[in-house]
Amino acid sequence: MSGPLRLLPGEGGSLPVLPRPRSGTRRRPSWAEDPIDELADRLVEPVAAAVHPYEVAALLESDGMTGDQISARYARPDLFTLAEDLYARVPRHYPEPPPTADPWHPDHLRCALRGIVFALPGLAYVLGAGLWAGPAAANGLIAAGLAAWAWNQALSHRAFLRLGTGGASAAGRALRLGAPVGALLASSVALLIAGPGPAAVFAAGQSCYLGAATVLLVLGRERALLFALLPITVGAVITLWWQPPTAVVLALLFATMALTVLAAAHGVRAALLSGPAPTAPAPGLRRSLPYGLFGLAAGVLAVLTGTEDPHAVLLLTLSMGFAEWLLYRYRGLAVAALRASTEPRGFALRAARALGMCLSAYLALLAAGALLAGTAPAALLGLGAVLWTALLLQAFGVAWPPAAVCLTAAAAEAAATAAGLPTGPVQLLCRLTAAVALLVLACRFLGRPTAHR
Repeated sequence: MSGPLRLLPGEGGSLPVLPRPRSGTRRRPSWAEDPIDELADRLVEPVAAAVHPYEVAALLESDGMTGDQISARYARPDLFTLAEDLYARVPRHYPEPPPTADPWHPDHLRCALRGIVFALPGLAYVLGAGLWAGPAAANGLIAAGLAAWAWNQALSHRAFLRLGTGGASAAGRALRLGAPVGALLASSVALLIAGPGPAAVFAAGQSCYLGAATVLLVLGRERALLFALLPITVGAVITLWWQPPTAVVLALLFATMALTVLAAAHGVRAALLSGPAPTAPAPGLRRSLPYGLFGLAAGVLAVLTGTEDPHAVLLLTLSMGFAEWLLYRYRGLAVAALRASTEPRGFALRAARALGMCLSAYLALLAAGALLAGTAPAALLGLGAVLWTALLLQAFGVAWPPAAVCLTAAAAEAAATAAGLPTGPVQLLCRLTAAVALLVLACRFLGRPTAHR
């Protein structure tokens, strides 16, 4: 071979990249001695497979291309101008991906398991219903639950951020401090509203459980959480034939809370010992704020729904596993659409179709459950559409818009309820408006190829 081998930009002396013969593909075009043509020749395969110049820009940036290199060697003012030039010079060519190449293939068993552990904690309220009485006690429990939902939603996001930047040990440090603080905060809210008594004690146990369950779910220990829920599951089954005395109910509730806390403590300890102390700086707390606000809004919407129809909230809880499975399924369909598209508009249409398919499947499940349970489907379907679309946007890092939409809907419904307006029409209007707004936002954002890199 005459002359030195050329390296990809930014490799700085790493192993050379040799041309690889590919059966069934087109012949590479013969380029002139223009530096941009030479660059296109080296990157012909990834550039030909791109569906937008932004993908080429990301490729160049990840390959170490600097602004000085671009201006000195290629005579272009910036990275995006060079990417657009490369995209225009290289003919489009989209090889068919392997049929099994789905990086977002959902884990069916894990999604089913998470759906179960989302639903089983509701049995605690069935067992402990006779432990408190009066509106103050009920309000205290609701307020504590809302505080815990908001805090733990933000804590989950922060722990996942730390997991991605510093590994399991960094996530363990976030959870070690955040979970107890959230439990204390929610317990204090219940004590302030309900006053000392059985309801405050139950709310404290509820808050401890929710914090510990958040730890286990973030660390992927769903099986440990399922085991910890066995006492109240057995107790709920027993109530079908025999009503246990108060002492037995308290023992079952305490056993569930204690097992969950112990499992969470073990999980945090294992995470802390899994690696060295993280060196990367912790992300700012404000990044997790919209996730906490979304948790608060979702909790308010669920409480308002449960006040009118408790079966609707039960159905929504039971559907969470399938909802999570559909989130993964959408991402897999979007990747397939990205590979099959030859232009941005075609991809946007395929992504919108995948969104409609997944959302329709989720609403169909809720409608079937409402039909079997004999509950009114309108409010349930509206709430399901709002929550699932908001969760999808959050999965792609879009946090503030869904939080704002859900907070607005929750505030409007709460204000209408406080004013004594008919709840049914108000709920339907608020949730339909919120669902449409979130769908428009999802189609605009997720219809861009760069959102799926």
